[in-house]
Amino acid sequence: CRSVRDRYDGPILMLTARTDDTDHIEGLDTGADDFVCKPVHPRVLLARIKALLRRSEAPQVPAAELRRLVFGPLVVDNALREAWLREQSIELTGAEFDLLWLLVANAGRTLSREEIFTALRGVGYDGQDRSIDVRISRIRPKIGDDPIHPRLIKTVRSKGYLFVPEAAQDMSGHVFSG
Repeated sequence: CRSVRDRYDGPILMLTARTDDTDHIEGLDTGADDFVCKPVHPRVLLARIKALLRRSEAPQVPAAELRRLVFGPLVVDNALREAWLREQSIELTGAEFDLLWLLVANAGRTLSREEIFTALRGVGYDGQDRSIDVRISRIRPKIGDDPIHPRLIKTVRSKGYLFVPEAAQDMSGHVFSG
């Protein structure tokens, strides 16, 4: 398996009659992505193969490695630490940029205040601090979102905040100008 892994980066499934845990561990340690013992029902084997293929086809780029994200007229560049709306530079403080990047890098996923605090400050959320809420209220109009009826950065009650990528794609020529 190790020699195959050296030349091949795709998924590897080991199908063997060996049932000892040591063999499983050795197979996985030498580069296999999954280990299946015979006899195995064909439908189970097929399901495991499909799962391996799904995982291998999904983009595996961590948010930290992303450089630029584009959502319709909104562009956020992590390497340059700049953002643009309709090719116009957006004035953001460092803290506002960090929060915006965190939200767009996790587009479509609700981030709790706890997750946001941990990611941005390295500390847990105490349940009282409203600084994230204040930053969100400042970011919304800057990215063309209506602070009264936001569509891009949604507040998910009792959960946190959600950047809605489809809303950015659907932005018309109108930009909120608070």
